[in-house]
Amino acid sequence: MSRKQKRMLRNIIIALSLFLIVLILDLVLKNAYKDTFPYGIASFIPNENYGWLLPFGLYFLIYIFIGHNVLRKSVINIAHGQVFDENFLMAIATLGAFSLGIYTGITEHSPEGFDEACAVLLFYQVGEWFQSYAAGKSRKSITELMDIRPDYANLVNGDLVEKVDPFIVSLGSIIQVKPGEKIPLDGVIVLGESSLDTKALTGESLPQDVSIGDNVISGTVNLTSTICIKTTKEFSESTVSKILDLVENASSKKSKSEAFISKFAKYYTPIVVFLALALAIIPPLIYTFMGNNNMWTTWVYRALSFLVVSCPCALVISVPMSFFAGLGGASKNGILIKGSIHLERFNQANVFVFDKTGTLTKGNFKVVEVNPIEKKDEILKLAKIAEYDSIHPIAKSILEECKEEIPLGYTLENVSGKGIIAKKDLDIILCGNHKLMDEYHITYPTVEAIGTIVYVARNMEYVGYIVISDEIKPEAYKMVKYLNSIGARTIMLTGDNEKIATHVSKCLGLKEFRANLLPQDKVEEVDKILASKKDNELLCFVGDGINDAPVLMKSDIGISMGGVGSDAAIEASDIVLMHDDLSSIEVAKKISKKTMKIVFENIVFALFVKIVILALSALGITNMWVAVFGDVGVAILCILNAMRARVKEYSKE
Repeated sequence: MSRKQKRMLRNIIIALSLFLIVLILDLVLKNAYKDTFPYGIASFIPNENYGWLLPFGLYFLIYIFIGHNVLRKSVINIAHGQVFDENFLMAIATLGAFSLGIYTGITEHSPEGFDEACAVLLFYQVGEWFQSYAAGKSRKSITELMDIRPDYANLVNGDLVEKVDPFIVSLGSIIQVKPGEKIPLDGVIVLGESSLDTKALTGESLPQDVSIGDNVISGTVNLTSTICIKTTKEFSESTVSKILDLVENASSKKSKSEAFISKFAKYYTPIVVFLALALAIIPPLIYTFMGNNNMWTTWVYRALSFLVVSCPCALVISVPMSFFAGLGGASKNGILIKGSIHLERFNQANVFVFDKTGTLTKGNFKVVEVNPIEKKDEILKLAKIAEYDSIHPIAKSILEECKEEIPLGYTLENVSGKGIIAKKDLDIILCGNHKLMDEYHITYPTVEAIGTIVYVARNMEYVGYIVISDEIKPEAYKMVKYLNSIGARTIMLTGDNEKIATHVSKCLGLKEFRANLLPQDKVEEVDKILASKKDNELLCFVGDGINDAPVLMKSDIGISMGGVGSDAAIEASDIVLMHDDLSSIEVAKKISKKTMKIVFENIVFALFVKIVILALSALGITNMWVAVFGDVGVAILCILNAMRARVKEYSKE
């Protein structure tokens, strides 16, 4: 709890204790000692005309202690032209009840209503504390990422190192980061090597090893040794700055449900105030014309009860709280949603379009098959000799697969579009595609495998082939299965050929795919899907955020995979999956569904209870204690229900 919440809770406990002491003492005196103290505490003052002063004074002191801020807010809001809000309703209802108690004390020598007036404000503050505590818990979930904010940067200026504000570090400057310090700006390492803790941004628990030439992003923590970094972005454009901006504005984009409730409260509150005023005046006037002048107290009391229960706190607080809790639950699971409107819309999303490379697949090549004439290790060793100095992704995958030491001294010749020739004395190694084999008249088998085929020959004799392919992410299978199970339409867009696209689509169980697409073709395809979908359908595009910004912005909902480090992802998408985990889509879908269910429950429950108690209050069947439940009790129940959306872990079926 925050210091403010602790102070608020302490005041509530003190006020509640004092209230119970006075209330119990008053009831005991009235019942156990009714002959001696017929008016309870009021009996301590012998003069019946002033007997109301003692209970009024005791209850009003408690009232002022616990409710002075409500009265102050009410006065301030009225001064600013904002009359009809919950503070005004609470103030007028409770002060009216005190006035009614004074009136009955003077006229009937039996003051009634002081305890109820005090209780209304006391329990209203209990509701406010619950709301503050619940909001604080959800806000903590959303703002936990604020810990990534760097406090300073060590700017290197010649032989001097100066501690400065990250905002003033210019592009291309050299900064020093010591062990235990946060990297303040994006850049590239120019001196030293270390390990970085990236889990605050990526969710990856294992440290990331970095050295000279590696790109590093702000917000990560240097662990082992001092490094020097040349900045590639100013602080305002750095990863940490963009993510902090996203977090700080996570609750700024309101959903349709929140907008409706705000508009509803704007008209609802003044209407019920005037209804309460009519209830206090019209019926007793009618009775007066009929010759009965004793009904004013009864109908004013009913009107005050009507005012208390009519307070829209349960709706005004619980609906935004439900979305806030949902956003907090999403943040707990590494999902940043840019506002409740996107949380609400994601619940309706039923057309899911995926980029392939880097989204459904890992985006890095891996050896998936080795087919040698004799030994598997031998063909990998020969391929490693040929690809040793290459930086091509295909070469990297071969080097990673082969762990054996290789002889050096080969002369390497890169044949553009065909492969590599490695020569050493009389030893010649050919490593490449079918064009290289054809050029040297090497006989090789036709291979129908999915991926890139690398043929290997030695001294003009065919040795075997290696299949290299982009790996499908393990979590993609379950994610697509889940979307299919809820009736969603799943589509893949890829620049790969028809053969590879068909293979990936069948493996994952996707319902549709489009192949051989250039980046601009993806935009056209999304336009076609948007035009063909039904009015009640929403299209969600999921991409890696690097070259998918136009499509992310065109879609109804844009989700970026692994958005950390990608400006396009953070700016263009509506939802960022911080952990680069496709299973987070299922989690986000469940959170949005649960949140919208809770919003509906709170609206229906609050309106039903209030309408019933309003009717009963107008008829005089209930008293102000029931009205307190209709306001504060319902608000607390709705807040507790809203907090169900803030669940740390969601099951991934």
